Amino acid sequence: MQVKKTWKQVDGVILLDKPIGLTSNDALQKVRRLFSAAKGGHTGTLDPLATGLLPLCFGEATKFSADLLNADKTYEAVIRLGIATDSGDAEGKVIARAAVNVTTSDIFRILPQFTGPIQQTPPMHSALKLNGRPLYELARQGIVVERQPRAVTIYAIEMLDFSGDSLTIRVACSKGTYIRVLAADIGQALGCGAHLSALRRTVVADLDLAHAVTLEALQMLNESERAGRLQSVDALLHSLPVLTVEGEAAERFRHGNPIDLPEGFAGKIRVYADAHLIGVGEPGSDGRLWPKRLVQLAV
Repeated sequence: MQVKKTWKQVDGVILLDKPIGLTSNDALQKVRRLFSAAKGGHTGTLDPLATGLLPLCFGEATKFSADLLNADKTYEAVIRLGIATDSGDAEGKVIARAAVNVTTSDIFRILPQFTGPIQQTPPMHSALKLNGRPLYELARQGIVVERQPRAVTIYAIEMLDFSGDSLTIRVACSKGTYIRVLAADIGQALGCGAHLSALRRTVVADLDLAHAVTLEALQMLNESERAGRLQSVDALLHSLPVLTVEGEAAERFRHGNPIDLPEGFAGKIRVYADAHLIGVGEPGSDGRLWPKRLVQLAV
């Protein structure tokens, strides 16, 4: 007889080092079951081909997961030169092959043209939707539709390694950047074509892969040890200034009412009472701090 799973309230963040081969949702559900967490979400997808930093949110932390969708990110990418694919990555069909006569000087010469504000045309093999259908569904049927270029920003590209037909780079970029499009464009600029053969995300906003845990490691921990890897609900908010309130102001804010805002604060602000996060607020046109997201934590 199968025992019914008992779910419980779990509040916090796990920085997961996602393994290759899993979708982001697959990884989320595996970790969610390990914690028996009633509610969970992730902060932006990594393709099954990609590994690396995937912040997972549980309980009250899910209220802040959308904030990381717009965050800057850093990747380490391995680019295979000389072979172009229809998807821009290793899972696609080979559409062109060429000899690789590329030097380190060639790479240093072309990389600067991909830094700064650039235009990228989203690939057909993407989750962008046309009339409610993901483009990848159309691509699988051999259908190609026109896509409008989008503005993204690549803050820096660093060459980490180059040997034969394999180029490894580190890319710091804005939201919406397709690294496989960048790989294909680099191959085109080098005159030999290319595709993305491996991708690892190392940074999301101010969160770093160095503090992440693998799925295998989580599975080997007992319940108490696993709970020790759970970061606090405000783990995604460390870039925001802190305002501590007490008494009547704390009660007003907790109940969704604005409070007086001290001088020197601007933008989103995380608000604490009795050393516990009670929510995030933003200054209103009236000069007061208005609650935008409130949390209810057992303390």
